[in-house]
Amino acid sequence: MNFSIGWIAILAGLVAGAVLGTFFHREDWLQGYDSWRRRMLRLMHISLVGTGLLNLAFAFSVSLRDLATAPLLPSVAFGIGAVAMPLVCGLAAWRKPMRHLFFIPVSALVVATAAFVYQEVMP
Repeated sequence: MNFSIGWIAILAGLVAGAVLGTFFHREDWLQGYDSWRRRMLRLMHISLVGTGLLNLAFAFSVSLRDLATAPLLPSVAFGIGAVAMPLVCGLAAWRKPMRHLFFIPVSALVVATAAFVYQEVMP
């Protein structure tokens, strides 16, 4: 699951970057370079690539450790983080108060990493 999520997120991030990049030369696009909306959309694009890489790192780590199955909590939490982080970035770009939802993807990614470290890296 995380292997597929990783590659799909990376592809989505590259496509989003290409779309956003077609307008980057316009200084007034989305109210200028330093505008909240433009920063959140840039963060959305890079979070897709970043969370995709985290999911790939997890999938490869499971493979390198010769685990029969991926530990459930980290697997699900990394998947939630990969979906929730760009979603919250997009929502925050649309409506600034949505920024208060960032605790969801951040918590998911912290829990995923901590659980994997606890269960498999430092037993």
